[in-house]
Amino acid sequence: MTHHIPDFPELQFGSIYCIGRNYAKHAKELKNEVPSEPVVFLKPRSSLIFNGDSIKIPNSSKNVHHEVEMVILIGKTVKNISEQEALESIKAVGVGLDMTARDIQSQAKLKGLPWTLAKGLNTFAPLGNLIEYHPGIDLTDLNITVSVNGEVRQTGNTSDMLFPVVRLISYLSQHFTLTPGDMIYTGTPEGVSKVEKGDLIKASLGEGLSSLQVHVS
Repeated sequence: MTHHIPDFPELQFGSIYCIGRNYAKHAKELKNEVPSEPVVFLKPRSSLIFNGDSIKIPNSSKNVHHEVEMVILIGKTVKNISEQEALESIKAVGVGLDMTARDIQSQAKLKGLPWTLAKGLNTFAPLGNLIEYHPGIDLTDLNITVSVNGEVRQTGNTSDMLFPVVRLISYLSQHFTLTPGDMIYTGTPEGVSKVEKGDLIKASLGEGLSSLQVHVS
């Protein structure tokens, strides 16, 4: 796996921060409480794949779900920044999938254990093309969609996020030092569902901003 970001080869991939339960309807469909603060977990770099690659369903799971998300690429080192400063730290934006082994996650939840195995398996962070961020991109009003074999499974808009991007960046920066190459998977709308070997998944963000196409094997 390359450590350099394909659309920005001057940058290497850093940490992958993910936000859970950031859309109220998704939290409810999984019978989770709507959080009062961002729910944060991590994925390893080995979970990253790109356009044209394949998601590998592991033998350890019988119930892998797609979760389409807006992804933010950090472009500068920041710590303890305000929401007003947060947009200045963004390098690029794109669409991604937070693949989840739902059965493994459910067992972890029952035991009060972390979600790492369910979320961070190899190929479980597909990433589409990244577009350089500019003020003309309204991160609070972007459509996000995923289809499986031509059937639309998830549609949403980033206006429905419980914690908008500026809040997420500010919050994360209070707890971690964010550095160039770090990414934030910002949460998924409702409609998550199971994928099977042989499926073709297509995802998009905005009007032609970013797209992703991967197979399941």
